[in-house]
Amino acid sequence: MTEKSDICLLALILLSSLFTGVSGAEVTRVFISSGESVSLPCNDALHQCSSTTWIYNNYTSSSAVEVFFGGINKNNTERSERLSLTSECSLNIYNTTQHDRGVYTCRQYVNGLHHGPESQVYLHVLHVSSSSSSSSSQTEIRANTSVTLSCQLWSHDCDYLLRVDGFQLVWMNQADVDLQTDSRYQIRSDEHDCLISLTTTLVNEDNNTELRCVLKHKNDIKTSVTHTVRFTDSNKILVTATNPEKTSTSNRSESVNCSEFAVSFIRVILVIVEVSVFAAPTVILLQIICARRAENRRRTQNTHAEDTVMSAVLE
Repeated sequence: MTEKSDICLLALILLSSLFTGVSGAEVTRVFISSGESVSLPCNDALHQCSSTTWIYNNYTSSSAVEVFFGGINKNNTERSERLSLTSECSLNIYNTTQHDRGVYTCRQYVNGLHHGPESQVYLHVLHVSSSSSSSSSQTEIRANTSVTLSCQLWSHDCDYLLRVDGFQLVWMNQADVDLQTDSRYQIRSDEHDCLISLTTTLVNEDNNTELRCVLKHKNDIKTSVTHTVRFTDSNKILVTATNPEKTSTSNRSESVNCSEFAVSFIRVILVIVEVSVFAAPTVILLQIICARRAENRRRTQNTHAEDTVMSAVLE
């Protein structure tokens, strides 16, 4: 009986440590969806952040990593370019991914000595993936084909959150209706991996359907990810061609060709008209000039003939 009591007490201490961290630490939980940016607070930070150190632990590696030391980015990870500090020494993470989840600790050092209580931030990232696309925000498929979306909460203690602390993952539609009750959608949950998947077959009317994965704590929504399912362009052409009320693709192509020919012909006519408008006055002017030159030539010839006759008479 004593051994069982000791085991229960040890379990309570371990669970409590998840929220309190080391002695004196101030713990904050932050929930965010992948692709968003987040600012993790550093409580009671000293001025200018030159005394601030941020430490990251994802609980998958053997040791923690210093990402900022003395307010300076150490550039020792692939994501260093997505990290920065605010004027209050909070840690900014841009374009968050599921791999950013973990525990972030902010510590203050003065003259090499640990100063004041440290701040611990537990970052939980909600991420959606698709069986048909690598994008986390949208998927393109053909109509009447099946698609599967997987929504996962990335966290070092997600199992505790879902099984013990009352957190829940659900799929909703655009009207915020739980799809668990809709027979068109097959919903499967895996609390151990903090995963909930959705499989459905969408018809023509479902184009641009928005499906939302929501992380709830009782009735409070902590974060959510919206995923849009669109139909491919080739499928849209196919749908149009099979609709008898609309013109087929080949007829549209012929109409386009005829229209292009008509436009080209009209342009040629306009060019001819423009040339005619400018050429007509030029021709008339040339005719006038030629007529005047001919008249002047005749006058010159007549004058020359008269002079010849007069010369002969005088002789």
